[in-house]
Amino acid sequence: MKTKQVISWISIAGALASAVGIYFIPQFNVVFLGLLLLNLLLPVVFRKGYGKPQLTICRLLVGALFIFSSFTKGVDPLGTKYKILDYLAVYNLQWFNDIAMLISMGLILVEFIVGICLLTNIFPRLAVLGATILMLFFTTTTLFDAVYNLVPDCGCFGTAVKMSNWQTFYKNLDIDSILLALIFNNKQLKNRLTWRGQFVIGCLYALAFLLFEIYNYRHLPIIDFMNWKVGKQMKVENDEPAKIYLTFRNIATGETQEYLSPNYPWNDSVWSSQWEFVDQRMEGGNDYLGFSALDADGNDVTDMILETENLLMFTSHDLTKVTDEEWQKIKTITEEADAHGYYVVWAVANSPEYVAELQETYDFLYEVYFGDELEIKTLVRFNPGLMLLDDGLVVDKWSAIDFDKALKKIQE
Repeated sequence: MKTKQVISWISIAGALASAVGIYFIPQFNVVFLGLLLLNLLLPVVFRKGYGKPQLTICRLLVGALFIFSSFTKGVDPLGTKYKILDYLAVYNLQWFNDIAMLISMGLILVEFIVGICLLTNIFPRLAVLGATILMLFFTTTTLFDAVYNLVPDCGCFGTAVKMSNWQTFYKNLDIDSILLALIFNNKQLKNRLTWRGQFVIGCLYALAFLLFEIYNYRHLPIIDFMNWKVGKQMKVENDEPAKIYLTFRNIATGETQEYLSPNYPWNDSVWSSQWEFVDQRMEGGNDYLGFSALDADGNDVTDMILETENLLMFTSHDLTKVTDEEWQKIKTITEEADAHGYYVVWAVANSPEYVAELQETYDFLYEVYFGDELEIKTLVRFNPGLMLLDDGLVVDKWSAIDFDKALKKIQE
């Protein structure tokens, strides 16, 4: 075997070993970064050592990773939208906010198309070009994230896999080292099918995945990677209370401030308009909950929520976007729930003053609790949403589109 071929195999093996090593190196490490950069050089300097076996492995690896990445985001397109909104805010591109959902679904779809084409060898040269453009964008963006910590979690694998910004950047460099072999040897990538045959197959894959995204957007993720998933018991016996630290950034100055929850001005509408949530960390207690609820007086009522049987909790991270039709459905469900012995509460992120106005407008008197916007988004992705809890067990969840199904369950 020629030296260049040996080195090509070493480069592929190095990329796989680095993928494992990334798990153990969450922060900046000059030695590890140097090894990744060295592995980037190998497929460039020794590009002639890549034959069909090596290129096939590279194509399958990159394709599989793109498909996995697009699946973990496609199963939760709203989560990707929220990440895109974070990036738009950081780069002062808020004029794209109105089409953030379209950007989310489009970007995920493109990522899937590139991945499936690489994996199935459909239009392989175009797929390599697409992967190159995407990786240039991803690598550059995550480099800025790693250096400046602009967005704490890029959401590259949705909520399925959590990675630090440096780990995400390392991951992209690792992918680049495999992709470079395909870039410099793209003339070897061929498919015997006709152009029309490849186009038809590619369109079918794309249509199927687009329908998959739309379903998850409308009816909640079919696979829930978040903490409050159906079937999970959220109440754990632990005498040590959890300390939740929330970090906020001043929208105008970029200044960050950390608060011990609930000791921050969450009910001050002026403060809320000037500061945005950035990150949170927990110490002690049930640190996996990722949600805490406060009553109008600022008292923590999370334990009460977890200890109540047959509790229906409507959730909304923004009540201003709840339509009149949805309010009517909510009223119907609430009346039926009261009649069937359910305890109904709300978990919202709006100010108490705005909630008081809504209570007069729509004439509802049930308990309203307040939480962080980001935390409420992890309870039920849709706005508004509905969750059924029974003594801490998440029994079921529904988006507003499926409130009729929730009504049927209550009436059983």
